[in-house]
Amino acid sequence: MSDLAARLDRIAELIAGGRPDLAAAEAAALRAHEPRDAEAARLHGIALFQLGRGAEAIATLESARVLAPHSVDVLCNLASVRLAGGDAATALAALEAALLLAPAHPAVLNGLGNARRAIGDIVGARDAYAAATQAQPGHVGAWCNLAPAELALGDHAAGEGAAREALALAPGHPEALFVLGHALAAERRHGEAEAAYAAGERSAPRDARFPYQRGLMLEEQKQFARAADAHARALALDPDLDAALGQLAFLRRQLCDWRGLDALSTRLRARAAAGAPGLAPFGFLAEPASPAEQLRCARTHATAIDGRVAALRARHAWQHAAGDPGAPLRVGFVANGFAHHPTALLVVAFIEALREEAVGIHLFSTAPADGSTLQRRLQAAAHAWHDVHEASANGLADAIRTERLDVLLDLDGYCAGAMPEALALRPAPLQVNWLAYPGTLGAPWIDYVVADRIVLPESLHAQFSEHVAWLPRCFQPSDTTRVVGTPPSREQCGLPPGGAVYACLNNSWKLDPATFERMLAVLRAVPDAVLWLLSAVDGADDRLRAEAARRGVDAQRLVFAPKLDHAAYLARYRHADLFLDTAPYGAHTTASDAIWAGCPVLTVAGPTFASRVAASLNHHLGMPQLNAPDDAAFVATAVRLGRDADARRALRDAVAAARGASGLFDMRAYARDFATLLARMVARRRAGLAPAALH
Repeated sequence: MSDLAARLDRIAELIAGGRPDLAAAEAAALRAHEPRDAEAARLHGIALFQLGRGAEAIATLESARVLAPHSVDVLCNLASVRLAGGDAATALAALEAALLLAPAHPAVLNGLGNARRAIGDIVGARDAYAAATQAQPGHVGAWCNLAPAELALGDHAAGEGAAREALALAPGHPEALFVLGHALAAERRHGEAEAAYAAGERSAPRDARFPYQRGLMLEEQKQFARAADAHARALALDPDLDAALGQLAFLRRQLCDWRGLDALSTRLRARAAAGAPGLAPFGFLAEPASPAEQLRCARTHATAIDGRVAALRARHAWQHAAGDPGAPLRVGFVANGFAHHPTALLVVAFIEALREEAVGIHLFSTAPADGSTLQRRLQAAAHAWHDVHEASANGLADAIRTERLDVLLDLDGYCAGAMPEALALRPAPLQVNWLAYPGTLGAPWIDYVVADRIVLPESLHAQFSEHVAWLPRCFQPSDTTRVVGTPPSREQCGLPPGGAVYACLNNSWKLDPATFERMLAVLRAVPDAVLWLLSAVDGADDRLRAEAARRGVDAQRLVFAPKLDHAAYLARYRHADLFLDTAPYGAHTTASDAIWAGCPVLTVAGPTFASRVAASLNHHLGMPQLNAPDDAAFVATAVRLGRDADARRALRDAVAAARGASGLFDMRAYARDFATLLARMVARRRAGLAPAALH
C-alpha cells in the first residue's frame, strides 16, 4: 500500500472512530503535500462537518468537487452537508448530478429522497427512497426513511410495512422501531404503538424520545399514571425536552397529583416565556398563565408548524379567487369532533339551523365514522359531508381546497385530533378559529376568531393574533333538542337525602389546589352540604379525598359520579343545586349542559378566554348575578345559597325561566347571526379588503 493510501485510510479510521479533530488535522497536513488529491479534500470536509465547522466543510468539499467532478462520493457528501445547513436546493442539484453518473446508486437515491423531502416534495422523496430499497434491499436507512414518507402521504399500511422491512434486516433497530410506533399510532393502534416504543426504549435506553412517545400512547389508552411516569423518565433523560415537561404537568393535573405542581408550573411558564419549542398550547391553557403568556406559547407552536410546511406550501402556491360578490357562501367546518363528541353536541342543532340560511355547508370530519346519532344528524344537515379521517395533513388540505370555499372554520385549533398543518397550507382564502380551542392560535394562517364581548372583551384583543369577529350573542351554541329526563333518586346517586348539593362535573385536570380550596371553603361554611365531582382515573378520587381531609373537610362529603351516557348525565343535574366553576380553565360544554338542565352555574370571570366561558353563558342567559367579581364573593354567594333552601329553589326557577326567554339557546337566531358574520368576512375579501375586527 502506498504512503498516500495508508494516510487516507488512517484519516477515514479516525472519522469512523469518532475523532474528527485528529482526522481534520491529519487531512489538512496531507492536503498541504497533496493539494490535487480529491479524496484527501473529501475526508477533510467530512471531518470539518463533524466538528461543526459547516462553512469550511462546504468550501473544502467544493474543492474536492473541482478536483473530481465525477465523484459520486464527493457529490453525496457535499449534498449532505448542504442539506444539513438548510440549503436543500443546492443539495438537490448535487444529488441530481450524482444520479446522472450512477442512476441506481442506493446512497444517491437515499440522499435524493432526503433533499426532496426537505423541499416539500414528499411524493418525490417516497419514490427515491423506494428506488433505493429496490437497488439495495438490505439498505436499512432507506427503509427507515421510506416509512415516514409513506406516513406523510397517508399510506399508513405502507409506512408500517417499510418499518417492518427495516426491522427484519436489523432487529431492534431504534429508528425502525420509532417509525413503526408512528405508523401504528397513525392507525390508532395505540397499544401496539406503545409496545413498539417500549422496544425502542429497551434498544436505546438513553434516547428520551421513546419514553416520551410511550407516554403519549399510554395517554391515548387512558393509562394516565403510567403515562406520567413515562414523561418523567423522558424528562430525566433530557431536561430540555419541553414537550415532556408540558405533558407531565398536564397529566399531574388529570391525576390530581399536586406534589411539586407549583414548581412544574413555574418551570413550564418560564420555558414558554423563553419561546421553547414543543410545548402543547392546549395543556398550557390549564396553567395560571396570563393571556400574553398564552399568546407566546401559541405563536412558538405555530412557528414550528409553519416551518414544517413552508416548503410544501411554496410548492403548492395555491391561489384563491376573489369570488363573485353575489354568489352564495360556501362554508366549511373541519373538526375531529363530528362524531359522539362534545363538539358535535354543541354544534349539531346550529348546523341544522344554518341549513336554512343561504349558506352551502361542507363538513370535513377527521373523526372515524361511529354511526352515532350525532354524526348521522350532522351528515343529514350538511350539503356535503367529507370523511377525511384517514387523510394526511396534505390530503386534508387538498380536499378542502378542491371545494373552493369562501371561508373555513377550524373547530379544533390545538385540541386533541387537530390537524393544524393542513390549515397552515392555506387551503381556504379565509380561515377562522372557533369554538373548541378557547384561546388564540398565534397562527399566521388564521384570520379571525369568533367570540363575544364577554368571553373576549376589547381589552383582550391585543393578546390574540386573530382579528376578532364578535357575535351579538354568546359564541357557544348548544343542542336544544335534548330532553332532560328524570334521574335516579338522590340515594341511588350516592347523595344524602337532604342538604345542598354543589356540583362540579368538569374534568379532573380543571381542578387545582386554589380552585379546590375555594370549593372546600364553601363546604366548611355549609356543614350539611356535599360536593359532587366527576370520578377520575388512577387514584385521583382518593387523592382529592385525602386533600379534603388534610384541609379539614370530611372526605365522605365528596361524592364522585361515574361517567355516564349523555342523557343519564344530563338528568343528574336535577339533583344539583349549584354548579361551582373552576379556574383558570372553566366549564364550557359542561356549563352549557348544567344550565340547559336547570342548574345555575356560579363562576368568576378570569383574565383569559378559557376562564370566561361560563360568565358569557350567564350574561347572555340574563343572570349576571352568578358572575362573582372575585373568589371571596364566589364563596359568599355559594354559602348564602347553601344555607337557604328557598333561595336555591328560587334560583333554579329563575334559570328555568331565563332558559326559554333569553335567547341563549335560540339556535335559529344563532344561525342567522353567524351567517351574517360570515357574510361580512367574505364581503370584505370579495371587495379586496384585508381582514379586520368585525363589531
